[in-house]
Amino acid sequence: MSVNSLQLQHFVMNIVIINKSDTTGGAAIVSMRLLNALREAGHNARMLVAERKSDSPYVEKIASGFRLKSAFIADRIPMAYHNGMSRSTLFKIDGAIWGIDITSNPLVQSADAIFINWINQGVLSLEDIYDLSKLGKKIIWTMHDMWNFTGICHHAGDCNRYIYPLQCGLCPLLRERWWNKNPSFFDLSYQTFLRKLCLYKLVDITFVAVSSWLEQCARQSTLLKNQKIKRIPNAFPLPDIKDIHRTESAGRIRLIFAAARVDDDIKDFSTLKEALRYISEHHPEIAEKMEITIIGGIKNRSLLKKFPISMQYRGTVNDQKEMQRAYQSSDIVISSSEFETLPGTLIEGQAYGAIPVAFDRGGQRDIITPGETGCLAQWDSAPEKRAESLAKAIIEAVSMLGTPDLHLRLYRNVADRFSPQAVAYKYLDLII
Repeated sequence: MSVNSLQLQHFVMNIVIINKSDTTGGAAIVSMRLLNALREAGHNARMLVAERKSDSPYVEKIASGFRLKSAFIADRIPMAYHNGMSRSTLFKIDGAIWGIDITSNPLVQSADAIFINWINQGVLSLEDIYDLSKLGKKIIWTMHDMWNFTGICHHAGDCNRYIYPLQCGLCPLLRERWWNKNPSFFDLSYQTFLRKLCLYKLVDITFVAVSSWLEQCARQSTLLKNQKIKRIPNAFPLPDIKDIHRTESAGRIRLIFAAARVDDDIKDFSTLKEALRYISEHHPEIAEKMEITIIGGIKNRSLLKKFPISMQYRGTVNDQKEMQRAYQSSDIVISSSEFETLPGTLIEGQAYGAIPVAFDRGGQRDIITPGETGCLAQWDSAPEKRAESLAKAIIEAVSMLGTPDLHLRLYRNVADRFSPQAVAYKYLDLII
């Protein structure tokens, strides 16, 4: 614990966290964890959201349902116009054009510090954030993806236009429109890029990256290269190690894959399926022992057909204890995502004794030490090579099963890096 944190123990800080939701999505989950960790540290933390679904007395709605719905629609209309009315990319881009003015909200007025988290889709506009900065309060903006330093996208993929000295424009997520066939450098991504550039020059904000990979990307960017950036991981509350009771496998090799949306493009579920097919064809003696549990919503059910190994689909699981039991009944937790800022399923699975396997393309190295606390595959743009690489990482994880004290090592790795108390005090250090 730092000197600043020791000082903060002697008085109570009023902190308000702004996020779109209190339960839906990864940013919502970790925001609630931060809220609880700050309160457990003795501070008066509250949360303002557009979508309130929990019964927490410390969470309030930003505005009425009508105002929020109006802001959401007004925010989506220009996105739809500029992306050629394509629903496939409509929620992959945000311009923060419309939002809710919360400067007069009592929680904001009384706050010593304002924590901005995920605020797109009509929650806060860039102009609203500028207005918050004029209140003279400490503002800390946690980056859960790349949006803060790109024009409009949350994940840049293979596009490098956000990297200094380049500027966004000619965005690949903005399709050609029938009323304007010529892609433009001065498109919505460029316009939003300039709005962010102006905002960052006018405000005093500390940006928090939740992984070392995201921090590196931010420091390389044109928008944030000269801004204050700190790295603080998301918090993951854990039970005591003595309360974790692993379920024996009886000779089976149990895999688990969990996501809010299984068929979200960025989760690249098809690559996982092809990796398991590779194992089935090249290592049938291993594949016949394998079974996989899939958790999360899915629209394209065809992805679940003709699965190469034994498979159980459990749909969306909202009960935390049920998720814990699922992890405790798994040997290997897998992420096949193209990019992950700090994949929570890997951390949670690891904490409960499942070996994490993922591509080395994002914040995974903050979680996995290859060969010790998990396995990393090398991402490749060619689907066949990508699947083969993931398959080999899964085989490597299988070889780790049975290692003495492995479950204890995995648990301690999470406890040392992501405990709520440690994360809360790192945030508190930023306030003074």
